[in-house]
Amino acid sequence: MAVTKLHVKKDDTVAILSGKDKGKTGRILKVMSEKGRVVVENVNMVKRHTRPNQQNSEGGIIEKEASLDICKVQLVCSSCSAAVRTGMRTLNDDSKVRFCKKCNEIVDK
Repeated sequence: MAVTKLHVKKDDTVAILSGKDKGKTGRILKVMSEKGRVVVENVNMVKRHTRPNQQNSEGGIIEKEASLDICKVQLVCSSCSAAVRTGMRTLNDDSKVRFCKKCNEIVDK
């Protein structure tokens, strides 16, 4: 998969559209653009059996977030507080920003 421009960024609040966590919202912790996947806080939790090491001296079963496909998440607009599609708009100073297609407000801070 080629690296493409994605509709979400790190620290965006997103809603989960499908899967076992459908309907949940969370903040994006990591974006893997080359794989087309994202890691969302407290969503898609998996159990990982780990051996003791330098960081984790006890080892054992650790719960952590697994990645999701990027097509399963949608940005939550802060003004209309709903999962929305976004578009790109060029401002007067030639900077590009994302905007909500539902309420027409600028999403980027």
